[in-house]
Amino acid sequence: MSDVAFEPGFSRSEALRRATQALKQAGHTEARGDARFLCLHLLGLTPTDLALRGDAPIGPAGADALTQALTRRLRGEPVARILGEWEFRGLTFALSAGTLVPRPDTETLVDSALRLGTVPSPTILDLGTGSGCILIALLGEWPGARGLGVDLSEDALSTARTNAARNGVGDRAAFLRGDWCEAVRGPFDLIVSNPPYIASGVIPTLSEEVRRYDPAAALDGGPDGLDAYRAIVDGLAARPGLLAADGALLLEIGYDQAEAVAGLGRDAGFRVAGIDRDLTGHARVVTLRPPFDVTSVGNKVVR
Repeated sequence: MSDVAFEPGFSRSEALRRATQALKQAGHTEARGDARFLCLHLLGLTPTDLALRGDAPIGPAGADALTQALTRRLRGEPVARILGEWEFRGLTFALSAGTLVPRPDTETLVDSALRLGTVPSPTILDLGTGSGCILIALLGEWPGARGLGVDLSEDALSTARTNAARNGVGDRAAFLRGDWCEAVRGPFDLIVSNPPYIASGVIPTLSEEVRRYDPAAALDGGPDGLDAYRAIVDGLAARPGLLAADGALLLEIGYDQAEAVAGLGRDAGFRVAGIDRDLTGHARVVTLRPPFDVTSVGNKVVR
């Protein structure tokens, strides 16, 4: 694809201009932003480098990296997948085939948890941890906290361990392969989850970037999109010692699932403590608390 080839003698500014132009011509609505992300990351630049030293040549390695990356982007691969990492709440997270790209919507879940207030050294359970971004972000905000991330994907667990270490919380985070809460014992002060919540029939209508590059297991929530929520709330209700008596379960939801998920929680014996909205105004997080008698004698985290 000669029209996206970069030459070592191109300046940084020229490389950015050409990348932006190629993406615009291909119909990418975020052409400028995508091109800027690729240039900054692949050339190892800061925004200041690009602004003040834009006339510096990109060199052979930079030309090769940009040519390959832009070719992949023009074929539909998301920028985050090309870079192999993405930012979430100011932290950088490695990605893999078994993990979703952390999205701004999920920051609402972290914000909701932080607003709750909790015991001085809370224990956290993250169900379907993926890249570990939720758990790791919370551990970063609560220096005394400890957490356990659970996922069925060994690939995701390996990536989450890497992310915990690179973000300085590896000594306070453990990761375990399991099916939702079946593999663990409590009590936990906080249980969080961003489970798959897209109805199976909707999957084929998603954007190509999501269909082709996000793991299907992290997207498909069953016929009505609620299978994972049923498994989580029913599993916790059947084993009340998993959630501390004054603890909370926070669930990220699809924009139209608030009432359905709240209803599942009520049916399982939880009290609906709140529904928080994301920056676009959509309901995004359902908070459930246990009204039932919680006993925790003999419980411990299984690592």
